Amino acid sequence: MQSSQVRTLLFTDLCDSLQLVERIGDIAAAELFQQHDRLVLGLQQRWNGQLIDRSDGLFILFERPIDGIGFALSYQNAVDALGRERGVVLRARAGLHVGDVLLWNNSAEAVAHGAKPVEVEGLAKPMAARLMQLAWPGQVLLSAAAEQMARRAASELPWAADELRWKDHGCWRFKGIGERQEVFEVGLRGSAPLRRPRSGEKAWRDLPLWRRPAALVTEAALMLALCGVLWTLFRPAPAIAFAERDWVIVAAVHNATAYPQLDSSLEQALYISLGQSRFVNILSELKVRDTLQLMQRPPQARLDRRLAIEVALRDGVRAVLIPSVLELNGKVRVSVEVVDPRSGQTVYTRFADGRGLDSILASTDHVVAALRTDLGEALRDVGADQRPLPTVATANLDALHAYAKGVDATAAARYDDALMFFEQATRLDPAFAFAYVGQMNIQHAKGNLEQAAALYRKAVSQRTHLTARDQLYLDAWAADFEGAPPARIADKWRMLTELYPDDPAGWMNYSMVQFAQGDYDGALAATQPLLGRQHSRRALVLAFVARIQLARGEASAAEAALRGARLHPGWNGDGMEPVIAALAGDFEAANAGFTAMGPLGPGTRMERAAVLTMQGRSAEAAGDMQQAASQCPSAGGMCDILALQALAWRARQGVSVPGQEYQQVLDRALAAIDRGQPASARRNAFIALAAAYHALRAGQATVVMQRRDALQALPERDDDPRLRELWNLLQARMALDAGETLRAQQLLAQQRQASLFQWRVLQLDLLRSQGQHDAAQRQLRWLQHHAGLAFAENIGDYALLPLNVNDVQRLALMESPVASHSSPDAAAP
Repeated sequence: MQSSQVRTLLFTDLCDSLQLVERIGDIAAAELFQQHDRLVLGLQQRWNGQLIDRSDGLFILFERPIDGIGFALSYQNAVDALGRERGVVLRARAGLHVGDVLLWNNSAEAVAHGAKPVEVEGLAKPMAARLMQLAWPGQVLLSAAAEQMARRAASELPWAADELRWKDHGCWRFKGIGERQEVFEVGLRGSAPLRRPRSGEKAWRDLPLWRRPAALVTEAALMLALCGVLWTLFRPAPAIAFAERDWVIVAAVHNATAYPQLDSSLEQALYISLGQSRFVNILSELKVRDTLQLMQRPPQARLDRRLAIEVALRDGVRAVLIPSVLELNGKVRVSVEVVDPRSGQTVYTRFADGRGLDSILASTDHVVAALRTDLGEALRDVGADQRPLPTVATANLDALHAYAKGVDATAAARYDDALMFFEQATRLDPAFAFAYVGQMNIQHAKGNLEQAAALYRKAVSQRTHLTARDQLYLDAWAADFEGAPPARIADKWRMLTELYPDDPAGWMNYSMVQFAQGDYDGALAATQPLLGRQHSRRALVLAFVARIQLARGEASAAEAALRGARLHPGWNGDGMEPVIAALAGDFEAANAGFTAMGPLGPGTRMERAAVLTMQGRSAEAAGDMQQAASQCPSAGGMCDILALQALAWRARQGVSVPGQEYQQVLDRALAAIDRGQPASARRNAFIALAAAYHALRAGQATVVMQRRDALQALPERDDDPRLRELWNLLQARMALDAGETLRAQQLLAQQRQASLFQWRVLQLDLLRSQGQHDAAQRQLRWLQHHAGLAFAENIGDYALLPLNVNDVQRLALMESPVASHSSPDAAAP
């Protein structure tokens, strides 16, 4: 059956494939093409492509242009790598267009006789094919429609924004198509040709025709202007191997003459001449000084060969240019070496000789002009994938490399590996403040607050080595470790975002503080600047956005964020993925999701235990939490939370858990408050109140009454609004259980802002006990729509998770709302 649909069409072609077969032979070519087919299949699955046809090239359909571009760029990288692996040059070209096509399935009989399973026809098909035919090897060309749609979604690609290159190649005429077409190019820095496509019989550049009558002088002027334009457009492209505007660094002049004044004059001549190039940027002196400061070197340090190479490695510069001048046989020789910073090897040298000092500038111009022409040949051996190292202060380059590995491992959620790299960095440089910060962040995320605080103090002891921004970053952490009110902590992070809006750490931590306080809309807003750019931790940001959206009751938005996270290389999964599947009733997918994640951290283990319980496997959940608690490296804190969850899942089985076991957890948390530093004291206060609430829900009110005074003091000694909310929740639940509904209602009314899932559950139970069925129904509808909040909220490091999940299942058994079409966000009391 035929159907007209809008699709993204991609045509690719392996360039010079016939010559390749002749060169390497049939057997080797068959093996190569089999390997090529396997990588195509993998990329097709990754980018959701539908393969329609193949020969020397591919014809693939996609739902979205951005998926087609992702496939094309990934395919070119893979083909290039496959060629290098086989010792041959293997390049592909591609054309991509968006338009209406007719699709129909061929009969089984036709397919059995060699027909394609799916046929595609329509004007969009020759358009995409023409674009591919225009392209040079290694080039991806787009139509205007594809470019506009894809560029808006470019943040979904796994490459940073500064790695992508977009170029407008103007208007072209295609044979058989009346309207002229705009042609664009997309590629990756260092590999995209970024050159005007080649004209042919089926496509050519649409140039304006100057056919207006005018005076002779005017016509002559126009002709001269036109000639100038045509010369500019059609002059031979320089053989620069750089992507447009790549970076180089100019080292200090090596002066082997008796004229020291040549140092500055030759250096300035190089800066002026190379600064006029359309193809490279020279790393500015200001940027060099900033990098030297991070290296803990004097800002005016002389950039000799070794120092220039280290600066290039830190800043991701493509090449180092080392100028020199010497006297040789009565002549003055000016030369420039091109050095690969990663290997330290000279890959190319250009020189010019002259007589006397007056020849210096002319020789310099000659050398630079030659560099402009054949620098591409020189840089074939210079890697194009140089990434800048993190901009943090350390004098030790090996320590910086270890730190960079730690940053990458953190972005991939490989926290144990990251910790190992950060520890190695501090062994290499004990004064490396931000390597301690890296360890601190991981220990804090694991719930080891005492260890995190000790690492923070080590970082602060090296404060004098830090930039103003890094010092402000530590100041924000100081507010956290000192137990400042959450509003003040948030203000510290907000100040960092306002002074340094390009710093992802400020936005992420600002968002996390708001999330911890239950301000989910504010937390989501704070993540938006992070989503508008590419950075190494984008996948982690998207996973956090998914958690925020789940807390807001937006499950579809949470799934969309996780789909975006999965596109990033090295993605290892997130506990929210199987949780969303479990909430949808797909426990098979949920269990498979947890299994695929490999070793689980404490938080993900808690989520898995909750999902097991939703399947009626409470005994497994209790056993896993008990095992996790017994494996804790130290008592208290996270260990108490795991032990508390084990008790809750035991109670879920119908086992009568003695009140003494709740009391033990409660007493440990209360005892730890006085001997811990402020941040861990706050966390233990949450654990104590959560343990009391668990005991109360388990029917052990006596445990709470015996510790009532100590519990009441907790929100009075710490100005955290959520501690007050948890204490009021505890009192209101006690009143409701005792039949004091009026007292419970008064306590609920005292809490102006409440965001806990348990708070909403208590409101529902109170309304039902009072016979307020309509209000109870609205509250039930809200809770059922926001079931994800039960998993997402992180008060007390998820100490209330078992109670939340038990209530989710209890609410699911209640009568569903009659007016199912009404908004789930209808006003709830």
